[in-house]
Amino acid sequence: MTVTLPGPQKAAMLLVQLGRERAARVMASMDVAEIEELTAQILRLDRVDQEQADAVLEEFYDVSVAGPGVGGGLGLAQQLLEASLGAEQAATVMERLQVHLAGQPFEFLQQADARQVVSLLSGEHPQAIALVLAHLRPDHASTILAGLEPGLQGEVAHRIALMERASPDVVAVVAEQLQRKASAVLAPRELAAVGGVQPLVEIINRADPTTEKAILEGLASRDEELAEEVRSRMFVFNDVVLLEDRAMQMVLRQVETAELSLALKGVSDEVRDTVLRNLSERARENLVEEIELLGPVRLSQVEEARAGIVQSIRRLEESGQIVIRREGEDEYVA
Repeated sequence: MTVTLPGPQKAAMLLVQLGRERAARVMASMDVAEIEELTAQILRLDRVDQEQADAVLEEFYDVSVAGPGVGGGLGLAQQLLEASLGAEQAATVMERLQVHLAGQPFEFLQQADARQVVSLLSGEHPQAIALVLAHLRPDHASTILAGLEPGLQGEVAHRIALMERASPDVVAVVAEQLQRKASAVLAPRELAAVGGVQPLVEIINRADPTTEKAILEGLASRDEELAEEVRSRMFVFNDVVLLEDRAMQMVLRQVETAELSLALKGVSDEVRDTVLRNLSERARENLVEEIELLGPVRLSQVEEARAGIVQSIRRLEESGQIVIRREGEDEYVA
């Protein structure tokens, strides 16, 4: 299936579906012009019909299967996805693509609002409801089940548990009847968020400093106000003041004294105090002495050292070892 969209827009839709960290690695391999174009496309996406997003994935699958004029097939597609996404993510994508390619009897309900589906199923036999829910995504089915009458919930849950196989003919009949009924009950397909400012921020936050700079400069050349909004949402070195002491200590264990002394040149007293209070007395004395011995240093060296520390912080957050509290967010409770 080919999606009638410009190539850069399809590339952006595919990129945001790969996940933030992998998208950042892909963008790091591009030249500045390509990065700028993709950045602009990601911001324009905002909200996209889920069917269209699936179609882009399907087209990627088709191209993968076809190969560059040589033998393709499921094996090649699997290899290409594993090379791009890793084995676990590739398996998830392949499963989703295969289901999508085969078609689903209740696909028209997958993106519908749960409350609308509850209304649609009103008056249906518990076995029919159980059949529908068994074909939907678990998270979606769970929300719909929660919206049913309490007495009906148990009956439907019981029938789902006992259900092992269903005749394709029966499934087709139920799906056809519901689809006719759905045309009068369901609102137009729900839009799924796949792009916008925050996804872009999360991609940039995981990019290397060179890619980060190229993206922000390219964005600023197009829309300075939007670039400032992106910058305001990003985690920068001065945001270390937002880290809890335990998190700050974990970060400092991964940073060399030489790099830290460079990064602290010219910082505010608040940032300096945040770092120093999380060091042992001896380490604190060594760091202060190191900073004094440095003398004047190039701004580029300072920025590089700060970028390295920010990358360490982002890696710790990505692995779940620390939590970054952004400005304006609620406090966390231990």
